[in-house]
Amino acid sequence: MEDIDAIAMLQDPVRRRLYEYVAAQGREVGRNEAAEAAGVARTLAAHHLDRLTEAGLLESGSRRLTGRSGPGAGRPAKVYTRAPVERSVSLPARDYRTAAELLAEAAEQAGLDAGLCAAARRRGEALRGSAAPCGGLEEAMETLAARGYEPHVEGAEDDAGRVVRMRNCPFHAVAERFPPLVCGMNLALLEGLLGTDGPVRARMDARPGECCVVVERSKNNDH
Repeated sequence: MEDIDAIAMLQDPVRRRLYEYVAAQGREVGRNEAAEAAGVARTLAAHHLDRLTEAGLLESGSRRLTGRSGPGAGRPAKVYTRAPVERSVSLPARDYRTAAELLAEAAEQAGLDAGLCAAARRRGEALRGSAAPCGGLEEAMETLAARGYEPHVEGAEDDAGRVVRMRNCPFHAVAERFPPLVCGMNLALLEGLLGTDGPVRARMDARPGECCVVVERSKNNDH
């Protein structure tokens, strides 16, 4: 299916709610759970989830949701996760990805990592503008969500034990080809955006399937 046709599938409000819910969980989601979250009947949810799978926006599988196995465990249920394929539409056609990859390749070969990180940090500071450094993890999550990082919290309920991880890297396609260069740039950008002398800090902590940067309470602000 063409990207424009796949994206058009999300024009339906129920379908979009189901897609956004599944995408936000970062795990397999069953039909009952998705239906309840979207506020629709299970049969309608199943129809839309399967349409999203046909469009390549979701992937489906099956597993027992009870966590049990053997006799009496019940039949495997259909579950859904967001598909890793990137979809985009540009009218008229543009190819910024190729330009970004060429620039990244040239920067890497020329050893311009430090200069790129400095430019990224300045850009982050410019995006923050006159605002003070980020005031806490909740504020950081709002800032990151607005830029498409899809943040979520892991760890204990208190700030000292929590870390904000991000399910999406806005630079994923280029980062796959040039990880040290682009991940370093991403870290510097977030340092500028969130600030380095406030109550939170960004640091590198790569994990498969997620952004390479995490945000946590700054140790300089521990008491």
